[in-house]
Amino acid sequence: MTHYAHLQVEIRGHTAQVTIDNPPANTWNRASLNALKQLVADLNADDNIYALVITGSGSKFFSAGADLNLFADGNKLVATEMTMLFGEAFEALAAFRGVSIAAINGYAMGGGLECALACDIRIAEVQAQMALPEAAVGLLPCAGGTQQLPWLVGEGWAKRMILCGERVDADTAERIGLVEEVVGQGQALEAALKLAEKVARQSPSSVKVCKQLVQRARIEPPGYNLIHEREQFIKLFDTADQQEGVQAFLAKRSPQWHNR
Repeated sequence: MTHYAHLQVEIRGHTAQVTIDNPPANTWNRASLNALKQLVADLNADDNIYALVITGSGSKFFSAGADLNLFADGNKLVATEMTMLFGEAFEALAAFRGVSIAAINGYAMGGGLECALACDIRIAEVQAQMALPEAAVGLLPCAGGTQQLPWLVGEGWAKRMILCGERVDADTAERIGLVEEVVGQGQALEAALKLAEKVARQSPSSVKVCKQLVQRARIEPPGYNLIHEREQFIKLFDTADQQEGVQAFLAKRSPQWHNR
């Protein structure tokens, strides 16, 4: 078990299991945001890691977001520092070269939900509640919420959650596309780890490029990305994984990936 500030990390095969551990509500602060950024950098440098699963400690909170005590005195310098830390940490998570899965085991509020939004896939337990309530306290989601949420659920639901402060339960979240799966209480981590095992069957070199292509679709026109897609296909022939994958298939054996 490796410990970062307020984050517990356990390596399970090719998966890094990350637990947000800052009771009672698993809030984010300077130390944990810096730790998350460093953790993702460390995982990116480890060729043995293909997936990341993040969940909250305890049974009530995934994460309640920022510690509002940081903003109680209206200090703009603190606000500037924190918004940069939030942005850098969750953008690093979104850019993780493997597959990231949020196992939402309880309340995911504000920056807690933004952490889940930065992941590739979200699995929520049936009792989970999700919201971006920042406007209710005179703030706004500053760690990607205004950009990531409408991409997943559409502008209408994004406005309901951000502008009206509407909280959604797990079933609603699945219906509107905020999460991909709902499981029973206490089952999100297991479901996420099982999904991560499927990632390990894929070529990590291919997964990295495919993820980049999917995410580029948000900001670049299809005409450009279709050309880029073909270019990246050809570049995969420079990797050891491409040769291993095809040869393993033809030999009817399981591939041994090199992540290069």
